[in-house]
Amino acid sequence: MIQADGTSVPDGPNLADRRPSPTRRRRWAFLALALVLLSLCGCRTLSYYGQAMKGQCQIFTRERSIPKLIANPQTPAPLKARLQLVERLRGFAKQDLNLPVDAHYLKYADLQRPFVVWNVEAAPEFSLQPKTWWYPFVGSLSYRGYFAKSAATNYAAFLKTQGYDVSVGGVEAYSTLGWFEDPVLNTFLFEPDADLAETLFHELGHQRLFAHGDTDFNEAFATTVGKEGARRWLESQSDSAALDQYLARLRHTREFTRLVLQTRLRLAALYGDERTETGKFRAASKRRATDAGLLRSQKQRVLDDFRKELASARANWGDDAQYDDWLDHDINNARLNAVATYYDLVPGFERLLAQQGGGLEKFYAAAERLSKLPRTARHKQLLTSLANQP
Repeated sequence: MIQADGTSVPDGPNLADRRPSPTRRRRWAFLALALVLLSLCGCRTLSYYGQAMKGQCQIFTRERSIPKLIANPQTPAPLKARLQLVERLRGFAKQDLNLPVDAHYLKYADLQRPFVVWNVEAAPEFSLQPKTWWYPFVGSLSYRGYFAKSAATNYAAFLKTQGYDVSVGGVEAYSTLGWFEDPVLNTFLFEPDADLAETLFHELGHQRLFAHGDTDFNEAFATTVGKEGARRWLESQSDSAALDQYLARLRHTREFTRLVLQTRLRLAALYGDERTETGKFRAASKRRATDAGLLRSQKQRVLDDFRKELASARANWGDDAQYDDWLDHDINNARLNAVATYYDLVPGFERLLAQQGGGLEKFYAAAERLSKLPRTARHKQLLTSLANQP
């Protein structure tokens, strides 16, 4: 998932350093620019960027060299084994996936919490058009990230008072898009091997390609890279059982996504949402003259049907519990949108990869050509001409 919103800033300068390295100069310049931006912001925005800078600085202060941790006899054996796996995955990403590993994931930080940030997403009660926020350097994104869960839930509560459906979700990893060397975090290090591989490859995918202000494009591209990379890595390990299990989880994800997208279609029809040229939903310029109470009950009926369909599918998934949370907690427009952000364009990217004969470098080049097109044109190609080809 990207958390690249111009909020990644460094620690203050070390007074013992006579001359800052190029990397430190870059960090200081970015901090100075961030402070200028803060001076132009309102109180709520000022508070947001303040917590973001503090959160990123906390990560910097906790970073430790992975090679040194591996060499240290005091490092617990389970941690050492996971860090050694990270080193192997970095090598695979560079040599087999042609991803820009550079100095990423050479450090480890234990944040002593389950997630690095919590993302807030929102949509109107009776529309699937997501609320967006503008950030320096990357443009408009459909989420707002907080380093403290309490801050995220407080902001979500504020949005609810404005009439929004709101979703707050924990995020295990994010990319700074090359501003800094991304560390390995405890929030994802101890995932199953395949999931750890997918997470690293996904985030490195953001380093390879990023389309300014286009959350759906960026996340779908990185999702495709992450899953394809994890599949190839498992094949290289000659562990057929692990590969079969991972492929089964991918099938379940496709089934879950299909149910989500079908539910969004039903809700869009209920709300009277309009379709853009790329198939995205936006609120109608004039809402239907329907009683809000009736519309609310009809909406809940659609969501209840989705939950029943998911429960039926889940019964055939064995011990795969990755979507059980959806059966136990509230579902709304914002939460459904969060799934679409990651998977709406994935079939198009998968077809693009197949068109290149599975060649990753050709795939990256083709995806980069798409990223140069206007947003409407690139989405249209992924949603129609690419995704629908046999």
